[in-house]
Amino acid sequence: MEKTKFAAIIPARYASSRFPGKPLALLGDVPMIIHVCSRVSAVIPDVVVATDDRRIFDCVEQHGFRACMTSDKHRSGTDRVAEAAEKAAPYADVILNVQGDEPFIAAEQLRLLMGCFDDPETDIATLARRFDPALGFEALFDANLVKVTFADNGRALYFSRSIIPYVRSVKYTEWLETTDFYAHVGIYAYRRETLRKVTKMPQSSLEKAESLEQLRWLQNGLAIRVAVTDTPTLGIDTPEDLAQAEKMLGKL
Repeated sequence: MEKTKFAAIIPARYASSRFPGKPLALLGDVPMIIHVCSRVSAVIPDVVVATDDRRIFDCVEQHGFRACMTSDKHRSGTDRVAEAAEKAAPYADVILNVQGDEPFIAAEQLRLLMGCFDDPETDIATLARRFDPALGFEALFDANLVKVTFADNGRALYFSRSIIPYVRSVKYTEWLETTDFYAHVGIYAYRRETLRKVTKMPQSSLEKAESLEQLRWLQNGLAIRVAVTDTPTLGIDTPEDLAQAEKMLGKL
């Protein structure tokens, strides 16, 4: 069988309500988007930044990485990735969608995603991390923390902002002592034909209810494989997150 060809595409927008210009924010002396490119290219040489902003495009190219200008009309990062995949990586069998605000993405996490495609039935792959009980029930209850359940073979059963599973047999204050919960880590990989397909799917009822794009894919019968990682990640959503990232960078 011919070896699977992988490409990584990093969607990056300049406009952000909480942190305008985030991809170009300096972490150390290096723009954040370049940290992400460097980390990813150590595992997948074929890396493309998909952006609708010339400033990001120029920054990426000046640092020796590839960038692709995409439409400013896309509703989601997935749509932006799909456009860039057609323009800049038409030869790739599997496309990894790596967030441009994950400057500490780990090599092992990328390899876990890639390994999911050893199974020919995998349409999409993503990651999950066991929820740390020390964080407490309130953190688990937080709707911004997306939870996921999956079958013994790793196939996703459901993603939710609610706590899943519901543990009926014990009081909720004891759930963390009796049950493993998994938090979704928002990085994806798609077979090329699957990526083309998902961008044409209309929003599903479950997606609209929970505001989770991956529920559209599940509701349409796609097989999402979940790999479990123990590696912590830090997504940069605000200037305060960037300050925390500076502290992490100093410890590396």
